[in-house]
Amino acid sequence: MKKGIFIFLIFFLVIATTITKNSTKNIDQKIFEKKENIILLKNKYELALLDYNYLSSPTKLMEFQSQYFENYLIPRKIEQIREIFLDDNVSSIKTLDNDLNE
Repeated sequence: MKKGIFIFLIFFLVIATTITKNSTKNIDQKIFEKKENIILLKNKYELALLDYNYLSSPTKLMEFQSQYFENYLIPRKIEQIREIFLDDNVSSIKTLDNDLNE
């Protein structure tokens, strides 16, 4: 009788240990995936922050304009800017100053 209880107890402990190890393994895998996602999102955030702070600052944009686009960019008045719309093969041109007055 004692041997039967002892064998049952050992068998129960082995099964409980197996279930516990399996569930902790699944939890560890989920934690690892979440950490990897967080690392990727941090990298994207840092790149976006770099782009916002460094590349889009007004002084940098003026430097880039003078360095790369001096001959290509010319100033325009707002009345000279137009939008072209294409609807069902019908084109229409609309000035931007009408949009600004609304």
